[in-house]
Amino acid sequence: MTFWRPDASLIQRPAYLSLADQITRAIHDGRLPPGARLPAHRKLAHDLKLSVQTVSRAYEELIRRGLITGQPGRGSFVQTQRREPEPPYLPERPVEVIDLSILKPVCEPLHLARLKEALAWLADALPANSALSFRPNMVFPRHRMAAVEWLQHCGLALAPANICLTNGATAAMTVALMSAAPPGSNVATEAIGHHTLVPLARYLGLNLHGLPIDDLGLMPEPLAEACRHSSLRAVFLQPTVINPTATMMSAARREAIAAVARRHDLAIIENDVLGPLVETRPAPVAAFAPERTLYVTSFTKITVPGLRIGYLAVPDRYVAAVANRHLVTNWMATPLVAEIASKWVVDGTAMELVRWQRAALRRRFDIAAQVLGQTEYRAYRDGLHLWLPLPGGRIEDSFVAQARLQGVAIAPGTSFRIAAAPWQPAVRIALGSTTEDELRTGLGIVTQLLQGDPEHLLLAI
Repeated sequence: MTFWRPDASLIQRPAYLSLADQITRAIHDGRLPPGARLPAHRKLAHDLKLSVQTVSRAYEELIRRGLITGQPGRGSFVQTQRREPEPPYLPERPVEVIDLSILKPVCEPLHLARLKEALAWLADALPANSALSFRPNMVFPRHRMAAVEWLQHCGLALAPANICLTNGATAAMTVALMSAAPPGSNVATEAIGHHTLVPLARYLGLNLHGLPIDDLGLMPEPLAEACRHSSLRAVFLQPTVINPTATMMSAARREAIAAVARRHDLAIIENDVLGPLVETRPAPVAAFAPERTLYVTSFTKITVPGLRIGYLAVPDRYVAAVANRHLVTNWMATPLVAEIASKWVVDGTAMELVRWQRAALRRRFDIAAQVLGQTEYRAYRDGLHLWLPLPGGRIEDSFVAQARLQGVAIAPGTSFRIAAAPWQPAVRIALGSTTEDELRTGLGIVTQLLQGDPEHLLLAI
């Protein structure tokens, strides 16, 4: 039995959610360690002057969050092992929900039309190698030449031999991590970072270290300190507004990070999936440290979601490792999709869609500025989302739940939390995932929740 008890004076309505939030904070703060036994339902209800049903609902909410387990005949215990992580977005979108939780580009009938046209072209022009060959080197020489052209749009000049085609950014991230950091290695990243990086590092046997960030992203001094004390092998970066906090790393900061990596012989994995979408961006980190940076970009978030193809730009020292690890994990990128991507790069369709996307996102950026008004948030004009810190001591899980009850899905900030440093609750709101009218409505509901008392709004439903 643990000595920690919830504070009855802090219980607010709805009581079950307030109690669940108190216990959640105690678990996150370490006051309730893994394996700790929670009080019995009836005993806690008596101590807090609540109904047994209220305590039961609170425990059910904690089980839903993956924080406790209930064992018949023994009681309720804080989880000793984390369950598989849940995505920050809704796996399926209910019809009645305005889904601002999933990060995706703006899509209209134009995009489906372009893809249908490409598929019709492919039916007539499909090369035999792309359909019949098992050998990646027999399939992709032409596609690597197109990749060279595309990476120039991203700010990099590479030889075709230094480019690996992948089935999107996730495959490229996996191969890059496997190539740069053997199992058991220490890898640094931003304290608030890529939501799939934590489980991916765990699956690969890597030790992930979340390092402090500021308004420009990862800070070079803590990275240098970690290099001196943690034997880091690699650092994973998202310097160009795809990171959850929507920050843009300056050119000077990128150069400083590159200098630290060079001084400590650190591999850099740069996730730049927005590529040329962000018009006013500095050169990639890979341009400052080309000899050690594995650079990831893709088409999924800037053209059409179904175009699941990406490029992994690789320094000479990692070419063989990347080829081997990509072979055993993916064999090769899907040739039919690579054909479409290469055609779009060469004939200009890809950049046409990027320019269209940029204009669409700028309209949505303006909508967010209009609806949110004086609310403090961070966004970038060509980005896919905004980062909204929650003011007034609001509980993140409760705010996300209240928005969901109002018909709006948003992503909880803790889904992107990597370091156990002090935390300000926040949410990520996607700008491209729905129509402009729904975005306006959804942001209006979020604004009302911020300005009012979400507990009262809940009780009014």
